[in-house]
Amino acid sequence: MTLFSSSMTLRAATPISDAEFKELRDFIYQRSGIWVDEKRKYLFENRFHKRLATLGLKSFDEYVKLLKFDPRSAEEMKTLWEIITTNETSFFRDIKQLESFQKVILGEVLAEQRKKGKLELNIWSAGCSSGEEPYTLAMLISESLGLELPKWKVLISAVDLSPAMIAKAKEATYGDYAFKTTTEEQKKKFFVPEGANFKVKPELARMVSFQQMNLNDDAAVRRVPKSQIVFCRNVIIYFDDAMRTKVARAFYDNLLSGGYLLLGHSETLHKISTAFRPKFIPGAMAYRKD
Repeated sequence: MTLFSSSMTLRAATPISDAEFKELRDFIYQRSGIWVDEKRKYLFENRFHKRLATLGLKSFDEYVKLLKFDPRSAEEMKTLWEIITTNETSFFRDIKQLESFQKVILGEVLAEQRKKGKLELNIWSAGCSSGEEPYTLAMLISESLGLELPKWKVLISAVDLSPAMIAKAKEATYGDYAFKTTTEEQKKKFFVPEGANFKVKPELARMVSFQQMNLNDDAAVRRVPKSQIVFCRNVIIYFDDAMRTKVARAFYDNLLSGGYLLLGHSETLHKISTAFRPKFIPGAMAYRKD
């Protein structure tokens, strides 16, 4: 998930005042935990001015009032999440981290489950965007289990703030852009052609369950099945420290004893949480719940 892509450089026709910016920014933060720095104020104008025109609104103040008080608010919130996030992802993204995850962490967790006689694996993919990450995890699990896969009960609970991204993920059909970090061998192995696009093979898609979710919604977060592994890559960088601490606690509470949390390569729990034990794996860092 990327917040407010800087590629949009045109100035908006409707200016946003400092007070309007603060009101809209605070509303977004209260609902999602996403924090927008003041230096991105002009990007509010760029992103929102077209929406104001579509709705026939004359000011950002009117837009905030719509979000807070109008009967259309619930439907407009879906569009709001689309406006404030740009989803940048692809299959097998950050391959060094994924390779280390597969060889070290996944191998360890699968071995421990076999020892317990519980052929079950639950993974939480938080901030899954249009589905490339959780489907990639399904592919790595398929490779690791091989012919043993049918004996296992695998569930990847994939959640994202954007209803549109969840809808796209459920379709499991992707164009060329999603494969920019995918080899031709992987493409042939895990996908089937569908017109000009490619569709995730059904046996892999069945491992993943998608749901729209706000990580700031305590009740929704508590409903995620307990997991051995949590993936939350390139998400918490858009939160302030208070929200990062809250989300880290939610991940800790969700994880089973000995479970692992994996973040994006530029993210860390330093100064956020001391509940996890850092574990260095080649090319990456993981956090373990002891």
